[in-house]
Amino acid sequence: MQGIDYLRKKLDVYRRGALYRQKVYDMKNVDISPGITIPDRLRQQYRAFLGWGAKAVDSLADRLVFREFANDNFNINEIFQMNSADILFDDAKLSALINSCSFIYISEGEDNLPRLQVIQGSEATGILDPVTRLLSEGYAVLERDEYGKPSQELYFVTGRTDLFINGDLADSVDNSAPAPLLVPIIHRPDSTKPFGRSRITPSAIYYQKYAKRTLERADITAEFYSWPQKYVVGTSQDSEAMDNWKATVASFLEFTKDDDGDIPKLGQFNVPSMSPFVEQLRTAASGFAGETGLTLDDLGFPSDNPSSAEAIKASHETLRLAAEKAQRDFSSGFLNVGYLAASLRDNVPYKRNQLYNTKAKWEPVFKPDASTISLIGDGAIKINQAVPGYFNNNNLQDLTGIEGDE
Repeated sequence: MQGIDYLRKKLDVYRRGALYRQKVYDMKNVDISPGITIPDRLRQQYRAFLGWGAKAVDSLADRLVFREFANDNFNINEIFQMNSADILFDDAKLSALINSCSFIYISEGEDNLPRLQVIQGSEATGILDPVTRLLSEGYAVLERDEYGKPSQELYFVTGRTDLFINGDLADSVDNSAPAPLLVPIIHRPDSTKPFGRSRITPSAIYYQKYAKRTLERADITAEFYSWPQKYVVGTSQDSEAMDNWKATVASFLEFTKDDDGDIPKLGQFNVPSMSPFVEQLRTAASGFAGETGLTLDDLGFPSDNPSSAEAIKASHETLRLAAEKAQRDFSSGFLNVGYLAASLRDNVPYKRNQLYNTKAKWEPVFKPDASTISLIGDGAIKINQAVPGYFNNNNLQDLTGIEGDE
């Protein structure tokens, strides 16, 4: 047992990075942009904002639609449905994709049904069991004061949940669950990153910063592009000083000869081209798209020819693989939530292997169009002729996302 003080320090270490990724997602991050030609005050005036970080998260989160648990022997679907399953799943998935993990806090609710609450990865941590992906002890912050100091904290151990208010133990609730009632929902865990990896990777952040710097430079250059700098040479030293603003906006200017009969010569500096900035921005978009599995179409660079459903699916092959991997990761986490919630509801410490038949079902990552459904139907008929009963309502729904009529 590490204790609550250890977990408080552990959360403080990782909280800063989680809050920064959340700011990137919310487009509220202010970066220090390097540069040798643009003054800081001018850069602040033309500061750019980009939503590519949010696009990388949302493009995957919106394709992960949880359907139900099949072979639900412990009736855990009811527990999720009674806790606003649509909002709960989306909230947990989104936070996990941003922060690499999120947590679901399980507590006793009304009518003997457990209450489920999502806690962001920036507000909870714990000691992870690498085999079951459950916590051996956990810590979460429910509320913070105006200075960011925790005012309500929860400490989880097997069989007990402690509530701390302003650092003092205020309540302790015993339970029959076989693990702490704080369950991690982890995205892409491995042996070196047991709490997973965020979709907002350092590489994605770099390309977004690069694109923002390009937009800032382009915006400043556009001022000179709109109002080219002009000059006059050969004016008399005795002439009156010219009003620069009047000379810029006036439609007609008059210059007279000086005493020696010389005529001033007018000129204009070369106008900077905007094309290099467009190419730089496209380069940044290509790097970001390659990092996140998106396409240039997703980032605002539309192709000339509209793509069909099959072409869109083929261009998002990397995104499809990432979505299927996320489904496997989140399935384990949600099943752990249902497992502990059922134990709390029935007041019985079930064993984890009792749920081995229960499987998570997800909607297809890419919804098929009419032609694809027709091809699936033709294939299903031919396969059923060779192997009668191979395709039925259930596995056809997994392919098409369309619920059959019972």
